[in-house]
Amino acid sequence: MLDFYFHATPNSMKVAVLLQELELQFAVKPIDIFKGEQHTSAFGAINPNAKVPAIVDGGAVVFDSHAILLYLADKHGTFVPEDRSEYATMLSWLMLVATGLSPFSGQAIHFMHYAPEQIPYAINRYRKEVARHYGVLDERLGRVRYLAGDCYTIADMALWGWAASAGYVFGVDELTAYPNVERFMEEIAARPAVQRALEMKSAHVFKGELDDQARKAMFPQNEKQVA
Repeated sequence: MLDFYFHATPNSMKVAVLLQELELQFAVKPIDIFKGEQHTSAFGAINPNAKVPAIVDGGAVVFDSHAILLYLADKHGTFVPEDRSEYATMLSWLMLVATGLSPFSGQAIHFMHYAPEQIPYAINRYRKEVARHYGVLDERLGRVRYLAGDCYTIADMALWGWAASAGYVFGVDELTAYPNVERFMEEIAARPAVQRALEMKSAHVFKGELDDQARKAMFPQNEKQVA
């Protein structure tokens, strides 16, 4: 049985959706990143980068959410286009989420909600880049149903993972400025596999308070600054 190392993060939820779409049997291995469980030697043997998600699938150990998406889709031969041209399109949009929307969203959320002080330059820089990426995605989804075209793929699951957290960047307006992304998110949210992934998320309770323990666990580099 596949082991799924999970915390309720956007990156973990991308993988949770694919696991549910594939209807695989898997065991959830919760990793409470606010408690520092990602830094244990046991988890370090699975992901030396100390991040979730990760999976152990028989003899295969895979970490990084997009690596897991590609590994599972390739292994099971689904949720990627068969046509090589369409596959290239899917891969391009998957990597836009991986290298653009994902890290800029993470940094925007960090400086808006987690940083010990408000730094206007950093907030503006990352929030505006998140908005720019959503503009690119909105234009794409105004022309096609899914990122790769007519085919629902792992690129769409990757986008859903982060776009579900857009409220942490844009506040109550969330995705209203991006109607095509909003339409896309409503469609994806209605999928039974997505509902099962959300139920799985709700079934696991993690530490929620960003106290000193959580800050040391989440941002250990800040504990190592030389005075």
